[in-house]
Amino acid sequence: MNNRRDFLKKGTMAGLSLMMLPELAKAVVKEQNGVSAPKIQLKKDSVILFQGDSITDSGRNKESNICNTFDQLGSGYALFTATQLLKTHADKQLKIYNRGISGNKVYQLRERWEMETLAFMPDVLSILIGVNDYWHTLSGGYKGTLEIYDTDLRALLKYTKEKLPNVQLVLCEPFAVKGGAAIDEPKWFPMFDDYRKALKQISDDFNAVFVPYQSAFDAAMKLAPARYWAADGVHPDLPGRQLMADVWLEATGLSK
Repeated sequence: MNNRRDFLKKGTMAGLSLMMLPELAKAVVKEQNGVSAPKIQLKKDSVILFQGDSITDSGRNKESNICNTFDQLGSGYALFTATQLLKTHADKQLKIYNRGISGNKVYQLRERWEMETLAFMPDVLSILIGVNDYWHTLSGGYKGTLEIYDTDLRALLKYTKEKLPNVQLVLCEPFAVKGGAAIDEPKWFPMFDDYRKALKQISDDFNAVFVPYQSAFDAAMKLAPARYWAADGVHPDLPGRQLMADVWLEATGLSK
C-alpha cells in the first residue's frame, strides 16, 4: 500500500510540471488537504483580514483604513487575492483589509492584536507568520525557538477564538523557496521544516483552513527556477504573488 501511495504521489508531482498556475494550485491543495478539509463560508458584508509579516505587508500604506483599496492592501498576495475575491463574489460586497507588518514574529502580532485584528471583527482571519520566527534566529539575533513559536501561536489563536468565537481561520504555511538568494539551505533545512509541521498541526487542532504554500512553491519550481518566483527565496515576485493568491483561493474554496 505504501509503495502504491508513493507511486501515485510521485506521478502527481511529475504531472505538475505540465500545469499552469490555477491547475497547479488545485493539484497541490487536493494532495495536501484532501477533499474533506474545512472551507470558508462567506455572507453579505463579510470582513476578511490578512495578517502577517512583510510578505503580507508588501508596502501597504499604514495610514490607510479604507477597505478594498490598492493603498491599504499593498502590492502582494493579499492584493492579488482580494482582487479575485471582489470580482468573483461581488454579490457579497466584501470588506477586505491588510494589517501585515514587515519583520513581525508571532509575539509581535500579539502586541498589536487588539487594535490591528480584533477591532476589525473579521469574519475571516488569514494569518501568514513564521518565516521570521526562524530566519531571525539566523540573522537578527532573535532567541526564539520552535517551542516558543508553537506556544505563542496557539495562545494567540485561543485568545482570538475566545473574543471572536465565530471567526473562520485561514492559516498559511510559512515557506522558503530553495535556491533563493537569502536561503542558505544547510542552515534552513531541515530545521525550518519543523516550523511548517507545527503550523500544519495547529491548523488541524483549530479546524482552520490550511494553505500549503511550501508545497506550492516546491511544485512551481518544476516550471521555473527560484529567481522567477521569489528572487531572495522569502519575498515573492509577481508570479509568486499570483501563485500564493491561487493557492489561497483554492484552499479556502473561494476560487469560484
